[in-house]
Amino acid sequence: MNQFKETFKEEAYELLGSLEDLLIELEENPEDPEAIAAVFRVMHTIKGSASMFDFEGIAGFTHSVETVLDGLREGRMKVSKELIDLTLTSRDHITNMLNAEEDNTPEFSLVSRQIVEKLNKLAGIDAAPEPVISPPTEKSEKTSGPVRNLSTYRVLFQPSEDIFLSGTNPLLLLRELKELGEYTCVAHRDDIPVLESYNPHKCYVKWEIFLVSDKSENDIRDVFIFLDAASKIDVTLVADWNEILEEGNEKKLGEILIEKGLVKRAELDEILESRKKVGEVLVEKGLVRDSDIKSALEEQKMTKTLKQNMGDAGSTSIRVKSEKLDSLVDSVGELVTAQARLSQLAAQYNKTNLLSLAEQIERLTSDLRDNTMSLRMVPIGTTFSRFKRLVRDLSSSLDKRIQLVTLGGETELDKNVIEKLNDPLVHLIRNSIDHGIESPEEREKKGKHPQGTVTLDAHYSGANVILQIRDDGKGLDKERIYNKAVEKGMIAPDTILNDEDIFDLIFQPGFSTAASVTSVSGRGVGMDVVKRQIEALGGMISIDSKPGEGTVFSLNLPFTLAIIEGLLVRIGEEKFVFPLSAVQACMELTRKERESHGKKRLMEYRDSMIPYIRLREIFMDDSELPEREHTVVVQTENSLSGLVVDEVIGDHQTVIKNMGKLYKGVAYITGATILGDGSVALILDVNRISTMARRSVAV
Repeated sequence: MNQFKETFKEEAYELLGSLEDLLIELEENPEDPEAIAAVFRVMHTIKGSASMFDFEGIAGFTHSVETVLDGLREGRMKVSKELIDLTLTSRDHITNMLNAEEDNTPEFSLVSRQIVEKLNKLAGIDAAPEPVISPPTEKSEKTSGPVRNLSTYRVLFQPSEDIFLSGTNPLLLLRELKELGEYTCVAHRDDIPVLESYNPHKCYVKWEIFLVSDKSENDIRDVFIFLDAASKIDVTLVADWNEILEEGNEKKLGEILIEKGLVKRAELDEILESRKKVGEVLVEKGLVRDSDIKSALEEQKMTKTLKQNMGDAGSTSIRVKSEKLDSLVDSVGELVTAQARLSQLAAQYNKTNLLSLAEQIERLTSDLRDNTMSLRMVPIGTTFSRFKRLVRDLSSSLDKRIQLVTLGGETELDKNVIEKLNDPLVHLIRNSIDHGIESPEEREKKGKHPQGTVTLDAHYSGANVILQIRDDGKGLDKERIYNKAVEKGMIAPDTILNDEDIFDLIFQPGFSTAASVTSVSGRGVGMDVVKRQIEALGGMISIDSKPGEGTVFSLNLPFTLAIIEGLLVRIGEEKFVFPLSAVQACMELTRKERESHGKKRLMEYRDSMIPYIRLREIFMDDSELPEREHTVVVQTENSLSGLVVDEVIGDHQTVIKNMGKLYKGVAYITGATILGDGSVALILDVNRISTMARRSVAV
């Protein structure tokens, strides 16, 4: 029973996440019937499942909210900001009940009543309806496993020619039928006469509908209960759920036509002996019409699709706890390390059979690594959608008009990276809304649109993902930031700083330019945390701002925190690893080349000059300089730079290991990995080192 309850909670959290997005979308498009229906469906699903699994507090509360939303669906009330606010509050209340051990406590009941009273008042309902709770016996049957009570029906709807004269619209009946389940409709238009004989007051079309539903035959016939006597309705049960799932029970085209009475068995057997396409021959002989073949194919297709999508759902999609996925990645990481050891031993003993086996295991390990890592890759759009509510609430509390625009939502990142991005993004978005975007009145005075825009944009850049938070506000005030830093004693009054250094001051602990403390910002807490958290992910954060135009926060983030393809190099006696996806080329740097440009460390690469930096100087290696050094050309932030090492060893599957608290914050290092011989190689922070190379040339 606990297992089923946990499954319900997981599904409810997903539904509540989608509900928040749907409500914000509905606020932007209040006349959208699909959004209204989707909001209602979410509440209805949560109510039914909560009742089934004995969450009585949630079931009763959602039933009351659903009653109000039903009035919205039927047009008795309109979408308003107050309704959206109360429904979002209801969503938060359901989440709190899910998080608690008991959902039916007196405290929760009190909050539920208060929210329902406000909703009822808004909807004009006198009293809250009693919640509907499933009886225990019914609940116990449902919790034993998924219940399949769907059936496939064939509905033949042949209106009388004079149906229009009675004021009946057949399309409205078809629309009502569509609401009962999965629906496919084929129109038979063969009886429509030529234009000279056509009478617009007569109906010449009949419809054949294939419906997959949990409703009974009587429920389907009730749709046509007020139809005139001359019209014909034929409802046939094609198959129930068990028949659909039964192996080898797929109906062929000819069998469907026989079942419908369009073809006789003898006629079909005769055609089958000719070994020609059944449908084409039947039409050629005039035994059936094209529309008959089309409707039979639709029935065949619908049953097949239903079986694939629902009957095989358990084998095509399963839920896996993130802890199990993390454990799998850790095990694959250990396997990669063991494989590296095997490859090294094979090369050492130089036995043909052993070398062949090592190569095969290396290929298999590489495939397993890629497949395992892909399981943890999640589109960043799932994170972007969470901030719509944040922007909406902050806009309201600060009396500003702000829209959120998201780009590149399909860009994928490791789920562990995405989970750790939530807090930094919250701080940055709040900062953009509070400090960056002006009030509507101020924006209009500047000739701007009164509604400001915050844009979340993600895109790939070499080995990393660039995530930008842009606003079209007033931009950062460099003079004010500088003066505030002097006032707080962070810099001396005569310090000369460029724009980049001035902007970096806002990441200092306790720094804030806010005139007063508000509920949103002003305490100087947040931006320093943002920088630490981004750097803890192996990323970097930079700022670009123009007065009157806005500010851009750029986060440079790694794809994953687990396993990467690396390039193994040597500096002195130590070995280091570059993320291979950042590497553009490897080339020699001779003594003549490194002396030809004097103090400006520039080298020629593909008809252009790029900066380079010698890594042995960064790591203070004073061993003898080799005659020839190697340069690893890397691309970061859309620019190239050269990182000079003593020797390039080759590719290496790199399992990223944390270095522990003692080495936390060590410059230019993002982690470590274990090599095949058991030694440790440090993983280089390519972004930070490249930035240092570019700055050294700019000085």
